[in-house]
Amino acid sequence: MVKRWLSRYMARKQLLAADAYKERYVVIDMELTGLDPRQHEIVSVAWVMIEDQCIKMSGAQHIINKDVQSLEQSPIYHGIAKQDIDSGESLEAILAKLHQHVDDCILVFHNATLDWGFLKQACRKLGLEAKARLILDTFVIEKKRLHQQGHEIGHDDLTLSECRKRYGLPHYSSHHALTDAMATAELFLAQCHQISRGKALKVGELL
Repeated sequence: MVKRWLSRYMARKQLLAADAYKERYVVIDMELTGLDPRQHEIVSVAWVMIEDQCIKMSGAQHIINKDVQSLEQSPIYHGIAKQDIDSGESLEAILAKLHQHVDDCILVFHNATLDWGFLKQACRKLGLEAKARLILDTFVIEKKRLHQQGHEIGHDDLTLSECRKRYGLPHYSSHHALTDAMATAELFLAQCHQISRGKALKVGELL
């Protein structure tokens, strides 16, 4: 037990000291029927890869969960209808595909508390392991930066679109998981370059 804990501790310490620009990332976004992982569902999952500071759209995925029981407001917010669900994949199959990247990539979300909470709940229900090498959150990174700059944070200042505005990134229509995953990936790279200002950047500086 002690050996395992020490091994994990040393691995994390080594990762936090690593060059952030040389790490591989998988940026994840999801469409949900609500905000509570205990009673709401995952409608779809999307992800894009970042490698060598480039967003690799060739590895991008957007998969609809055919197991979803109730679409709630998804047809209105996400544009996903019953016929889209019928042509989707099982949540177990989606998580299996995503899991291929989890062991060797750092996970990135915008508001990780929400999306990672849903993923952990889904894994528990399916008897799968929910373990991440490391999780970074563009929401938290931006909140920390604004606090350091002495900004008073308003109610909507940390939405994905508002965060992107501060870096001069283009506006994307939201409520589509793949678009939001790509938008989060662009924001993450912009944050990295803003924090490093041309100097070396350790992974730990992004927590």
